[in-house]
Amino acid sequence: MPVLSAVAFGDAVPAALVLLDLHGVVRHANREAVAQFGDTLGALMRHPAAQRALRGLPGGAVVQAMLVLDVPVRRVVQVAFRALEPEALPWAEGGVIAVLADRTEVDAVDRMRTDFVAHASHELRTPLASLVGFIDTLRGPAADDPEAQRQFLGIMAGQAGRMQRLIDRLLMLSKVQRLEHHRPKAVVDAGVVLDRVMDETAMMLRGRPVMLDLCPVEEEMPFRGDEDQIVQVLVNLIENAVKYAHGPGARPRREGLVTVSVLARVAGAEEDRWPERSGVVFSVSDDGAGIAEQHLPRLTERFYRVGGKVDGEVPSGSGLGLSIVKHIVDRHGGRLLIESEEGVGTTCLVWVPGV
Repeated sequence: MPVLSAVAFGDAVPAALVLLDLHGVVRHANREAVAQFGDTLGALMRHPAAQRALRGLPGGAVVQAMLVLDVPVRRVVQVAFRALEPEALPWAEGGVIAVLADRTEVDAVDRMRTDFVAHASHELRTPLASLVGFIDTLRGPAADDPEAQRQFLGIMAGQAGRMQRLIDRLLMLSKVQRLEHHRPKAVVDAGVVLDRVMDETAMMLRGRPVMLDLCPVEEEMPFRGDEDQIVQVLVNLIENAVKYAHGPGARPRREGLVTVSVLARVAGAEEDRWPERSGVVFSVSDDGAGIAEQHLPRLTERFYRVGGKVDGEVPSGSGLGLSIVKHIVDRHGGRLLIESEEGVGTTCLVWVPGV
């Protein structure tokens, strides 16, 4: 019966397996390791926790290490190292075998559970207190006042809707974070995305003094992505643009204007803000009040909302829309750029790599 070589045996193992030399340099990665981690393997083996484990590796014993990479997206990997005798890997003078297990999803679920409790309890406290107060009023002083009942029930419905939207956004953010380290493989056409966006924003614009201008797509613009998520990105950006196009501080006029366009960017174009590779750029612009410069770096933080006591305006929305956008763009290996000028308007640009 023929004996498998070390390389052939490694490729047959249904786990992420890496063979290292005594200095921790990757000499071979099996198919599963390449499929799961790809170009990240080198960065994982250079991680300080991995280097510490390799330096203190006793012969024959197993040493565990938990590796956390934060760039480009957070990834958590548990690695088990074991030193091998020279007879096992003559070409590596012994070397080390490393078995990798991706714990990113487990870590994300744990963090999301903690974040959900912290953020949801904080954000739901105000509308819930409002509902409790109105219920007490309806049971007491307003029990026999039909006009007050109609007024209070309308406000209660609004507060309940606010809580429902917040929970929906939190669940969406949790789902996006859970899948963030899985790069989409499907090929999507930008024109199809814009057609869906037009359909999904029709109800949003009904009754609002805002006009949506979707520039026509004249050619196919394919890119690798999750169609539903890219549609969600544009819907979130348009929702923000509609709010600012005719919100507090907007220029007085008959109606606001939100413009949505897409263009193909070829590799080598002279623009420092995008990577040197082909891709597709989506643009959502409004002609509203604009956003003060000090807010721009923090717009994608969870629950960060422009407005409040500093600006003399009441913040609206959940403060989760742009955070969801950022996580989706990161999952696609893309970039989000927000440009704004007070009194002129805001433009949000999303670049995603092409096919």
